Amino acid sequence: MTEPRGEVTSSFSGTAHEVVQARDVHGGIHFHAPAAELARAPVPYQLPLAGSGFVDRCAEPAALDRLLDDGPAARVLVVTGTAGVGKTSLVLHWAHLVRDRFPDGQLYADLHGHDPQAPITYERVLERFLKALGAPADAVRDDGEHMAAAFRSRLADRTLLLVLDNAVGASQVRPLLPAAPGCLVIVTSRHRLPGLTIREGARRLTLDVLGQDGSVALLCGVIAGYRDGDDPALVAELATLCARLPLALRIAAGQPLMPLTDLIGELRDDSGRWEALTAHDGDESEAVRSVFTWSYRALPPDAARLFRLLGLHPGPDFSDTAAAALADVDARTARRLLDVLAAAHMVEQTAADRFRLHDLLRAYAADQARLEQTRQERETALRRVLTWYLYTADAVQARVAPQEPRVALVPAEGRPPEPRFADEAQAMRWYEAERDNLVAAVRAAAGAGQDRLAWQLAVVLRSVYMTDHPIQEWLVTSRTGLEAARRDGDRGAEAELQESLGMAYVQSQDLESAAGHYEAALALRRELHDTFGEALTLNGLGLLELRRRNLARAQAAFEGSRALFAARNDDFWEPRTAVNLAQVELELGHPENALGRLHRGIEAFRGHGDRRAEGNALRLLATAELDSGDADAALAHAEQAVAIATGIRSTAAEAYWLLTLGDARRATGQPALAAASYRRAATLQKDLGDRARRAAAWDGLGQACLQLGRAREATDCHRRAVATYRDLRLAWETALALTHLAVALDSVPEPQEAEDARSDALGLLTAFTDPRAVRLRESVVRRSPHDDLGQ
Repeated sequence: MTEPRGEVTSSFSGTAHEVVQARDVHGGIHFHAPAAELARAPVPYQLPLAGSGFVDRCAEPAALDRLLDDGPAARVLVVTGTAGVGKTSLVLHWAHLVRDRFPDGQLYADLHGHDPQAPITYERVLERFLKALGAPADAVRDDGEHMAAAFRSRLADRTLLLVLDNAVGASQVRPLLPAAPGCLVIVTSRHRLPGLTIREGARRLTLDVLGQDGSVALLCGVIAGYRDGDDPALVAELATLCARLPLALRIAAGQPLMPLTDLIGELRDDSGRWEALTAHDGDESEAVRSVFTWSYRALPPDAARLFRLLGLHPGPDFSDTAAAALADVDARTARRLLDVLAAAHMVEQTAADRFRLHDLLRAYAADQARLEQTRQERETALRRVLTWYLYTADAVQARVAPQEPRVALVPAEGRPPEPRFADEAQAMRWYEAERDNLVAAVRAAAGAGQDRLAWQLAVVLRSVYMTDHPIQEWLVTSRTGLEAARRDGDRGAEAELQESLGMAYVQSQDLESAAGHYEAALALRRELHDTFGEALTLNGLGLLELRRRNLARAQAAFEGSRALFAARNDDFWEPRTAVNLAQVELELGHPENALGRLHRGIEAFRGHGDRRAEGNALRLLATAELDSGDADAALAHAEQAVAIATGIRSTAAEAYWLLTLGDARRATGQPALAAASYRRAATLQKDLGDRARRAAAWDGLGQACLQLGRAREATDCHRRAVATYRDLRLAWETALALTHLAVALDSVPEPQEAEDARSDALGLLTAFTDPRAVRLRESVVRRSPHDDLGQ
C-alpha cells in the first residue's frame, strides 16, 4: 500500500479520552514518504502480446481446452520442451483466446529461469501479484510464507488464469499456486518439474518441434510477400536444417535478400560447428546456434554491433533509449538499428518503444561481445547504460520526491543523458516499465566493480520505492548498495542506505530489523556531523517508535529532529516535525500540548501550498479538540479536512480522514451521519486494501450503532474490528476495539462475554505504560464487576 504524499505513514496507534470515545488515530509526517495516489485496484490483465508468426498446432490447444472442462478444481499444467520450441508462444496465444473464461483476470510472470541473471524469486512475484490484486499493505512484507498465505486468501472465490513463464524449478513455482477452485495455472519450463506432478498433481504437456508441414507453414508465413517464388523443396530443406524448431525457423526466414540456395549452403557449412547452448542433447540447440551465426553474419555492421552489445544489457528487455545509451548513438539511430534486428527476428518488439531478447539470443549476443569487443569496450558500454539508468532514475526522483536530498551523480559516459519527464505520472510509467532492469542494474554495477554507481542508483531508487513500496526490490537494492558503499569507503552513502533499509523493514512489518538500521544510520550521521541527515533520520526513528507505541522514545526523537531543523532555520521541515510531536502528545493524552503546534503547522502548510499536509494537520486538530471537549470545533475542522481530500482527489486521504469526521459527528449527537461516514470509509478502505483502517471504520460504526440503539449490530461491527486487529497483531488497537465490544455487550446484554472482552483488553493493555494507556486500563477496571479483573 502507498501513503498520501509526504504526510502519513502506516502507524496504527490510537487515542481514547474515554472508553466509548476511543478511536483509531494514526499517521505522521515522514520526510521520506512521498507517494502516488491510491486507486481502486483493477481486475488484472497482465498477459503480454502473443507475438506474430504463430503456427497453430492441433493436439496441444485441444489438450489445453480440456483443462477448462475438468470442473471447478484448482488446476496446474506444466508445458515443457526444449529451448525455442514455442512454449510461451503457444500458451499466450491460447490464453488470449480463453481469457473471457476468467472474469477475475489474468496474472503473468516471466520467472527468468534461464537468463544470465539470477532467476526471479517467488517472493518478488508474490509481491507484484498481491499489489495487482489490491492486497493490503500488511500482506506485502519480507516474509515469503506470509505473502504466499495472503496470496492464496486473496484468490479465494476468484476465477483467474495464471501464466508462470520460464520456470527453473518446482520450488520457484510452488508458493505461487492458488488453492482456489476455478483458478488455472500454466507453467512453462525447459525442465519436466516432476515435483509438481507428484505433490500438486500437475499435468504435463510436452511440446515437440513442429512437424514438417507445420515448419514449412511457419516459413511460408514469415516470407509471404517478398519471396513467394522459392522452390518448395528448398523451403522444406531449410525447415530440416533448422531442426523444425520455431525460433530457428523465424530467424532463418527473416533475411529477405539472400537467395535461398545461398542461405541453405551457409547453414550446411555451419552445422555442428558450435557447442549447444543448453543442456539438451540432440540437434535443436546446434541448429539454433547455426541459424544465429548465419543471421548475425548477414546483419549490417552497425546493427551487428548493437546486437552484440545488447548481450551486455543487465535485464532481459530494454527500451530504444537504453539501447542508444548502450551503443553510444542517438535515439533515432538506435531505433533504426532495432528495426533491422526486429526484421531479422534477432530481437522481439514488445511495445512501441520496447524490445526483448530470447534468452538463447541473449547468451549468443554476449558470446559475440566477448569475441569481438575488447574488455575495455565491454566495460565502457556497460557503464554507459548503467549511468543512463542512474540519470533517468534521478529524473524520476526529481518528479516524485523533489524535496529529497539529491546525489551528486557520477560523470556520464559517452553522450550525457538528458532524461526529462513532463510530470509525475510520466516518470512513474518509466519506472514501472524498468523495474526489473533497475534491480538488475544495481547488481550489475556491483558485480562489475562499479561500486559508486551501484550505491548511487540504490540511493536514488529509495525515493521511488517510498512511493511504490516494492519491498523485495527495495531490500535487494539497498543491501547491494550498502555493501558497495562500504567497499567505496563512502560513510555518507552507508548512512543513506542504512536508513533506506530501515524504511523498507518498517513497510515489511519487521520493526526490530528496522530499528537496528535506523540506529546504525543515526550513528553514521552523527559521526559525519551531518545535521540535516541526522534530523531526517531522527524523524524516521520517531515514526518507527510511534508505530511501536514507545511514546517517550518517539517524543525524544521528534524533539531532536525539530531542534536540528530549527537551528538550521528550516521552515519547510521543522513544522512537519512539530506536527509529528503533536501526534505524540495526543497519544499521551495531552491534547492541550498539541493544539498550538497543530495551528502553527496548518499556517506553515498553507504558506507552502501543501494542501495534503494541511488536511492531515486539520484531522489531527479535530482529534485534539475532541479530546479537549470542543466537539463543534472538531466537527468544523474534520469537515475541512475531508473537503481538502475530495478537492485534491485523494481517495486514501478521504477514506482515512472520514474516520475523524465520524468521531466528530458522534460527539455532536449526529450518530446517523457518523454511521454514514464510517460506512463510506470502510467501503473506500476495502478498495484501497488497508485492513487496519477498515477495521477502524468498523469499530467506529459499532459505536455509532450503539448510539442509535442498535446494540446487536454494534457487537457485530466490533467483533469484525477485533478479529482484523488480532490477525494483524496490533495489540493496542485490539485492546481498544475489545473495550468497545464490551460496552456494546453490556447493552445486549451479554455480561459474561462482556467480562471476557474486558479481561482480554486488560491483558493486552499491561504492555503499555503511557498515561493514556494507564487511564484506559483504569477505566476498564472500573467498568468490570470484579476489581481484580485482569490482575
